[in-house]
Amino acid sequence: MLELVEDVLRERCRLDPTRPLVVGVSGGADSLCLMDLLRRAGYPLRVAHFNHQLRQEAEAEARAVEESAARFDLPFVTESGDVRLFARQQRLSLEAAARHLRYRFLFDQARRHCAQAVAVAHTADDQVETVLMHFLRGAGLNGLKGMAYRLCLPTFDPEIPLVRPLLDVWHHETVAYCAAHGLAPVHDPSNASLDFLRNRLRHALIPLLETYNPRFRQAVWRLAQALSADYALLNDVLDAWWKKCVVQEAAGHVMFDLRGLAASPLGVQRNLIRRAAERLLPGQQLTFSALERVARFMADEKRFRIDLAGGLSLLREGHCLLITSSETGLPSGHWPQMPPDVEAIPLELPGQVELAGGWRFSLTLWEARPPPLESALRNSDPFQVWLDADGLPEKLELRVRRPGDVFHPLGLGGHSQKLSDFFINVKLPRRARARWPLLCAGETVIWVPGYRAAEPFRLREASRRAAHFVLRRSG
Repeated sequence: MLELVEDVLRERCRLDPTRPLVVGVSGGADSLCLMDLLRRAGYPLRVAHFNHQLRQEAEAEARAVEESAARFDLPFVTESGDVRLFARQQRLSLEAAARHLRYRFLFDQARRHCAQAVAVAHTADDQVETVLMHFLRGAGLNGLKGMAYRLCLPTFDPEIPLVRPLLDVWHHETVAYCAAHGLAPVHDPSNASLDFLRNRLRHALIPLLETYNPRFRQAVWRLAQALSADYALLNDVLDAWWKKCVVQEAAGHVMFDLRGLAASPLGVQRNLIRRAAERLLPGQQLTFSALERVARFMADEKRFRIDLAGGLSLLREGHCLLITSSETGLPSGHWPQMPPDVEAIPLELPGQVELAGGWRFSLTLWEARPPPLESALRNSDPFQVWLDADGLPEKLELRVRRPGDVFHPLGLGGHSQKLSDFFINVKLPRRARARWPLLCAGETVIWVPGYRAAEPFRLREASRRAAHFVLRRSG
């Protein structure tokens, strides 16, 4: 087995035997086998155990793993977390919450100790169960290809990979290995519980399917291998579209250019959304029905938010589409906002003021005759405007909206509407409204940057002077 795993470590996991690894060890046969194989292969190891606080035996299991590590003089670290509480807070299943907290701990250790990767002990049996679970949930190629030998999970770390060296090894082989090498696995009684889908597959459905094909597990494992190669080809295509369509990617969200995403082929759209969900919540596979809901959402411009699986949400904000695991801390730098705790800024013509997120508001007076009426009429940039300078009030300010604000948008023949209704009509993102900069004179709204000027202040043929207002983001 050592020779087989060494080949996988080198070729599939692309690891350097001289650089350290963090290995996640639960205490079961699979993880103890992985720990010992890595040790025998000469990798510098740090054994990491996460206590999920889900069972009374958890403390004893942590001590057993510590003793196994001490037997071989391997550094050991453990941490615990309240998985049930985290699952309630984040609206996750127990399995998803446990996985998230466990991976967060493992990658924290990898960064702290400059490890080249985090190694976990998923086996060929786990691969078969994962593929079958994804099939039952209606996953696409990304799900049916199963788990990868090596992948990056940006939610936990954008550079340190997760590796699975035992995907070619069956569970009965790890049990035999532990027995042959004097390793004493701990027994997790929850693995027998039929409350979890994976356990029902393992103990009920797969044995039933093996009555139709005694080599069912091997057949599914081979299918995953074949589809993984096919997915590698698709991934090259997706990488190119990802660069075209993704505006921003961070720990809690992925922001797409909605127009670019809508212009991509349907299969690409679905796989880009799947990839975003997987990066935000590793292990989260969106079903076909969920992806159909995404397609309907993208086509319906009147909808601005829907909930997806696993606590993910989809938001429409102007020409951007965000898939996010948390709506707190979402970016706002791509639109103009007033500086924090500033309600209004007095303006002088000419002049300029700095706003939040690198945005700058500038004012210029045009004394030339005739005024640039043609430029004003041809202007396609919503963040600049020419207005009648002589028709403007003397005291101008840039301010946030106020309750009861009324606006006379250009093009409505002088009719007014509530500013709040105008924001809704132009689909200004809800998060942006409270601190969107408005060019005003007291209670009078003169220009809503990015959208429209007020009718009474438009530039006319009879205008003698023009005032030019520009809102730009530096860089």
